[in-house]
Amino acid sequence: MFMLIASVELNPALEPLNWLLGTWESDEPGQGGFHSSKPFSYTEKLHFSHMGQPAMHFMFNASPEDSSKPSHRECGFIRMQPKTNRVAFIIAQDSGLVEIEEGELTGNQLNLQTQKLERISFASKPHVQQMCRVIQLRPDGKLEQTVSMATDKQPLTQHLHIITCHQLS
Repeated sequence: MFMLIASVELNPALEPLNWLLGTWESDEPGQGGFHSSKPFSYTEKLHFSHMGQPAMHFMFNASPEDSSKPSHRECGFIRMQPKTNRVAFIIAQDSGLVEIEEGELTGNQLNLQTQKLERISFASKPHVQQMCRVIQLRPDGKLEQTVSMATDKQPLTQHLHIITCHQLS
């Protein structure tokens, strides 16, 4: 059951990230792959929201191109260091990975990389060692996301790329 919450003002600390707010969905499949897997196509739905606190909440749901059943989920919080362009993502993945990514906001582009990473004791191998994420609002109003990944067996390589459109609520 979802509870409707009255609209609250965006915390001033998050004002530089207000362009993220709302729901974004791919109309064209994104592309993914890595050394240990075959290339694949996927769709994604992203949701960014806030409750007036100095943290934004996000949920990412990815599905195979030919299915609406989620195959990967991430959720967490975004914080900005006050009066700077420093940004932190605190991320929990359904694969058992928990991560802190930090980086900078430059205009309408976030550049993030792993600062801390932990996993459940029975996580699948190969183990992720590093993630880099670039999220940018393109001039056409679409959101573009590129994720690179390194494991204990492979160097940092592009893993995912997708473009999403803002959905009206």
